[in-house]
Amino acid sequence: MSRPLRLAINGYGRIGRCVLRALHESPLRDAFGIVAINEPADLATMAYLSQFDSTHGVFPGKVEQAGSDLVVNGQAIKVSHARKPEEVDWKSLGIDMLLECSGRYGSREQLQRFLDAGCPRVLVSQPANSAHDVDYTVVYGINHAGLTGREALVSNASCTTNAIVPVLAELDAAFGVDHAFLTTLHSVMNDQPMIDGYHHSDLRRTRSAMQSIIPVATGLAQGVERLLPQLAGKVQAKAIRVPILNVSAIDLMVKLKNDVTVPELNALLMESTNRYAGLLAYSNHPHASVDFNHNPHSAIVDGSQTRTNGDGFANLFVWFDNEWGFANRMLDVAKAWSDRF
Repeated sequence: MSRPLRLAINGYGRIGRCVLRALHESPLRDAFGIVAINEPADLATMAYLSQFDSTHGVFPGKVEQAGSDLVVNGQAIKVSHARKPEEVDWKSLGIDMLLECSGRYGSREQLQRFLDAGCPRVLVSQPANSAHDVDYTVVYGINHAGLTGREALVSNASCTTNAIVPVLAELDAAFGVDHAFLTTLHSVMNDQPMIDGYHHSDLRRTRSAMQSIIPVATGLAQGVERLLPQLAGKVQAKAIRVPILNVSAIDLMVKLKNDVTVPELNALLMESTNRYAGLLAYSNHPHASVDFNHNPHSAIVDGSQTRTNGDGFANLFVWFDNEWGFANRMLDVAKAWSDRF
């Protein structure tokens, strides 16, 4: 598409706001224009949280209100406050793509409501309930070239899937993966309460997010297998929420078909950053998680934490900014998709 793509955002929470901000900080800013946002919250609060962010700092630009519009760096964005997809006249907005960032819609039946209400295409900021609930699931850098432009519903997978799939793909291609066990150490999310409360059917998520390390359910193994079907039945995963605001990590235990040394593994992963430029990074400095806040990569391999134990057993540690990296991948996928139609 030669003209700038007209985007709308549904759900202006953590990911929705990061997408808008990432666009203004991205080389892709001239390729897109965000023309509409639907968010139940009031406009004054939306403007305030666009300008001031406890995690990513003050917005490096100007945010204003003009009537019922949000104006960002001089660009007016129409704002609606509907709670249902069909309550917005998406067709009249003339959008090319909706970025569904509320996290509330995972089935084809639910997502179809946006298409029926006039959205021509929907890019979803979470994994669909199943592979069949969307037309395509993308991890940018792995399979985005498979987009045809004929899709109506596309999933951007999850932040954890975007982080680990390139690493597993490289390990499998170089050494062969027999089994993989993934433990995600994830920062707190808004489905957890600050103090104990009735927030979730998962009783662990009724507990104070900032006082405990809390195991939660995860679909990461299924997400990996959607993108790397050759690993079907070989991947297990668990997730633990930790009391920090942002930046997460994956502790990867893997059994490879071939024995390998720490220098060999790190050399492969360092070299892989050339194939995944801007997506995969490598460092062997003595890091803490805060070092990766506002980092746009999908994953950063921490070579200082690589371990092997003979017989093909290896342990790797991968950092990622679960907000900022994922928001930038949303923009990458939107651009790759729009290049096809």
